[in-house]
Amino acid sequence: MNYKRYLVEFDTGVDLHGRDYTKAAKKAVKNAISHCCLCGLHDLLHLENPADAMKVHIRIGCPEPDAIKKEEILAQIPFGQPEIEIVPGGLTGRGLCVPSLGEGDTIVMVNALLTVWIDMDKAIL
Repeated sequence: MNYKRYLVEFDTGVDLHGRDYTKAAKKAVKNAISHCCLCGLHDLLHLENPADAMKVHIRIGCPEPDAIKKEEILAQIPFGQPEIEIVPGGLTGRGLCVPSLGEGDTIVMVNALLTVWIDMDKAIL
């Protein structure tokens, strides 16, 4: 296999109430995905089934890395072979306590960096 980096995209996700790091990470991944269109997989590389040739590396920066539910984050990737790495990062800050929305007044921010790798052996150049 001859994997080459095809795309790098990143974004931030926030949970305003409840300190739900997984919820914030899912938002970050969804935001990053929504900012890119991988039309070059078809138009330039002529991949018949891009999902078979694609790996997606998800790198999450989170103030509490152990609080992330990895399987929920991996499920955000619609196709390809996802893998995840969680590192210390992100931010927390004081917000507003609204009991009906979640417990506490801490805002959590999580960063996601997605790197798409393509197996060039499957491309038709």
